[in-house]
Amino acid sequence: MFAQLIVMGLATGCLYSLIALAMVIIYKTSEILNFAQGELAMLTTFFAFVLLVNFGMPFWAALPATLVFSMLLGAMCELVFLQPARERSRVMPLVLLWTFTLFVLYLAIFKSPGVPASLAVIVAIFAVWMTAETFSKRPLRKPTLLGLIIITLGLEMILYGAAGGLWGASQQVLPSPVSDMDVHEVGGVIISNLNLVIFAVSIILVAGLFLFFKYTRIGVAMKATAQNPLASRLMGIRPTRIYMFTWALASLVGAFAGLLTASAQPLDPNLMMESLLKGFAAAVLGGMNSLAGAVLGGCILGILENLVAGYLPDGTQYKSTVAFIVIVLMLCVRPSGLLGHHYVKKV
Repeated sequence: MFAQLIVMGLATGCLYSLIALAMVIIYKTSEILNFAQGELAMLTTFFAFVLLVNFGMPFWAALPATLVFSMLLGAMCELVFLQPARERSRVMPLVLLWTFTLFVLYLAIFKSPGVPASLAVIVAIFAVWMTAETFSKRPLRKPTLLGLIIITLGLEMILYGAAGGLWGASQQVLPSPVSDMDVHEVGGVIISNLNLVIFAVSIILVAGLFLFFKYTRIGVAMKATAQNPLASRLMGIRPTRIYMFTWALASLVGAFAGLLTASAQPLDPNLMMESLLKGFAAAVLGGMNSLAGAVLGGCILGILENLVAGYLPDGTQYKSTVAFIVIVLMLCVRPSGLLGHHYVKKV
């Protein structure tokens, strides 16, 4: 039983690690906690569902299109919602913001009660405020990190409401070539095909990200932007483009987590809410500035959850509590995480 719980915990922890990796990628570059990461993955999974069910595309053709959509979605969210808050002279993001605002208003007016009217009003107020700030003559105040994090929380609610308006709250089944029901027995431990795919995808993504950040020019530029945006700008690096690509890369990693999660669970707008919390806990446990720490934290959290559910009486009721306990204990004992580093900035 112990070995079975460990294997199941590792499979679950790998999914948490993917969300944690996506959050760490953005945090390493811009020090922003992206709480919309789960909704980005959920919306990408719904896009795959539309391609597979509504258009009848085979999975091998729908997967590349879904991954491209995930990168475009992440880049557009950064361009529309965060860049106008960072810089003043951005007309194109305002155009995209107003396009999205009109789309949400259309859903609220003609697709009611799919999209709440309150959500449409919030989006419209945000668009008006950003337009006034952009074209006002008074100097625009530089936003704080807390303000940018709050923007990601608003983006999370916008994406959640948009998914609810388009597909409703009913649960769907994502056609997947791998199933959690097809199993193999190895040494008395049962491993499903889906778990094998989760292990393989996680290993490939972690290795690919390590090579990307170490040997590619864009990866080095991302690390330079994280260390000193001003100095990187003087060296010819455009931080705005780096931030867009960072969100695109994080959304790509999150897309795999969403597709793998939907292969075992019903697809609805709440698909990634719990996974986002567990991914954040894994990132805090391993270290918000460490990719290896995110993987380690996710695996530890997944194993702890399954051990609690397997050995404690009524352990399944306390399974979700483990993430909160991990966050509190790690912040009290080691705020930088297991593999994270605490940097002191000289002023």
